[in-house]
Amino acid sequence: MDKNNLYIPTDIFITEPAEVYHAKAGQYLSSHQLIDFMKCPLLHHKKRMGIIQDQETTSFLVGHAAHVRILEGRAEYESRFAMGGPINPTTGKPYGSLTKKFAEWKEEQQKPVLTFEQMDLVEQMARGVAIHDTAVDLISYGIAEGVIRADYCGIPCQIRLDWLNPNRGIVDFKTCDDLTWFEADARRYRYHNQMAFYQSVLKEAIGIYVPVHLIAIEKKEPHRCGVWRVSDDCLAMARHDNEAAIDRLMSCRNKDIWPTGYEEVRLLDVA
Repeated sequence: MDKNNLYIPTDIFITEPAEVYHAKAGQYLSSHQLIDFMKCPLLHHKKRMGIIQDQETTSFLVGHAAHVRILEGRAEYESRFAMGGPINPTTGKPYGSLTKKFAEWKEEQQKPVLTFEQMDLVEQMARGVAIHDTAVDLISYGIAEGVIRADYCGIPCQIRLDWLNPNRGIVDFKTCDDLTWFEADARRYRYHNQMAFYQSVLKEAIGIYVPVHLIAIEKKEPHRCGVWRVSDDCLAMARHDNEAAIDRLMSCRNKDIWPTGYEEVRLLDVA
């Protein structure tokens, strides 16, 4: 198919809450599970068995809130998060996030809580994206948080895409501390492996590889936004790495042996 005339039907996607998607982690391989395995098979195994739990940090909370605000809209954002906090009647100002009053209010909420400062940060990030013409073009049309499940390399897999633009392909949204170092962050966090996994599982559903873009926004001033297209060569190499890792994963499962990857002596030669 000519990518210049690309059209991906959106009715192939499953719409479900994130909690439902994550609850199926024991049945389906995800990109995050695969990357954990590539880092350390034992880490992957302990997370899958529930021995290690991912901890939700303040940074993760703000990043998740920005995802919802920017990709799913203000109404969804305001319905998913409790905003602000109680106001001190004496001063007319919000109670601090470390005060007993705030803790009591937070305990009463039935959803994640954003402080006034965090709300302001999310809005500044949203403005940063809104003034980047290419970023706006990529997310002006499409579907957010669409789920695909398919067998890939002999293993049931699932993906949940930040955004799918039917004419432009996969769009993934990232937050970062400093856009200057985003490309180094991409290598460090294996974004290329994550995107190749998304691309490959989607291909199982539609029969073609589609383009992949990354949108990144800073979490600090001046809240710069950047857009990257992941090259076809990069995705092909990452796909090769992913498929080799899945082969090793199947071997570990069959043998029930989960190495750390550091069993052998390594040579440290620092000039």
